[in-house]
Amino acid sequence: MDGTGKVLVAVRGLSVAYTLANGSRIPAVDDLSLAIGSEEIVGILGESGCGKSTLANALLRLLPAGAVCEQGEILFRGRNLLRMSERELRAIRGREVTFVPQDPALSLNPVLSVGSQVAEILRAHLPLGRKQRRARVLELLGEVGFVRPEEIYDAYPHQLSGGQRQRIAIAQAVACRPALLIADEPTSKLDAPLQEEIVALLAQIRRKHGTAILVISHDPAMFAGFIDSIAVMYAGKIVEIGNTAQILRQPLHPYTQALVEMAKSAVGAPVRTHFASIEGESPNPAAFPVGCRFEPRCRERMEICVQRYPPSFVPMPARPVSCFKYGE
Repeated sequence: MDGTGKVLVAVRGLSVAYTLANGSRIPAVDDLSLAIGSEEIVGILGESGCGKSTLANALLRLLPAGAVCEQGEILFRGRNLLRMSERELRAIRGREVTFVPQDPALSLNPVLSVGSQVAEILRAHLPLGRKQRRARVLELLGEVGFVRPEEIYDAYPHQLSGGQRQRIAIAQAVACRPALLIADEPTSKLDAPLQEEIVALLAQIRRKHGTAILVISHDPAMFAGFIDSIAVMYAGKIVEIGNTAQILRQPLHPYTQALVEMAKSAVGAPVRTHFASIEGESPNPAAFPVGCRFEPRCRERMEICVQRYPPSFVPMPARPVSCFKYGE
C-alpha cells in the first residue's frame, strides 16, 4: 500500500476454488491477503494460470460458474463485498469498481456503436438525460485520446483498431469516475508503441482523477516507472510484495529473481520477457505439494522447502517474502 495510510481495498485470507463436474476441487487463490491504497497503482505479477484473473473476478464478485470464495473477506471502503446482495453489488460494479478486459473485442457489442455502449454505462449509474450522456461520452472519448470523438462515437467495434478498442474499454471503465479500476493484461494484445500509450493513459487517469488501479500482468516490463508496488503471485499465493523499484532492483524470492533475471530488468529500462524459459512447470493445482510450491523449479531449494509451506518473513522493511532463505 502507498504511504497515505488510506486503505481502499483490503483482501484478507481469500481462498477461491473451482469445482469440476466430477466433484474434484481445484484451488485457484489460496489464503491471499493484499491491500490497495487510495490513488495507488498496484501490480499483480505472475505466470499464466497463477490465479491473477481469478483474483480480479473475485474482487468484482463475477466468478464463473463452479468457482466459490471459500473463505476470507474483500473489504471495499470497509464493507465486505462477499456479504453484499446482488443489488448492492450492482450499485458498485461499473460505478465505484470497474474493469478493463484483456481483449475488448470480446466484450464490446459488435452491432452497437461504441458511443452508445459507453453511454449505456452512464445511463445505468447516473441520472443524466440523453443530451447530457452524449456530451459526457464525447468528453470521455477526448480524455482517452481520440482527436475526433464525434466520428468515434458513431463507429462500430470492427471499424476500430485494437488500440482504439482498448481506449473505448477504458472510457467505459472511467465513465463514472470509479475509485478502483482493475485492468487485466491491458496491453498484452498490443504492439510496443501502443502498450506505452495505454500505460501512459492509465497513469494519466490516476493523476487526474485519483483513481486507484490494480494492474494484472505477466510482463514486468510494463511495471517500471508506472506501478507503485508489486505483489508477485505463484500457484495461487502471493510470494513477495514490495515497492516496484525495490522489486525490480533487488528481488528477494527465487521466483521473482527468475522473472527479473529473464526480463533483464533495470528500473526504467526493462526488456520484454517470456516465462517459458523458467526451468520446469507450474504445479498442478489439483495436487499442490505440501511444501513450497516453487521448490521443484527453484535453484536454491533446501530440505525444509519440501516439508512445509514457508511463512511470510520480512528480511527488509515492508518487504514480506515467503521463502525459507530468510528464516525458519
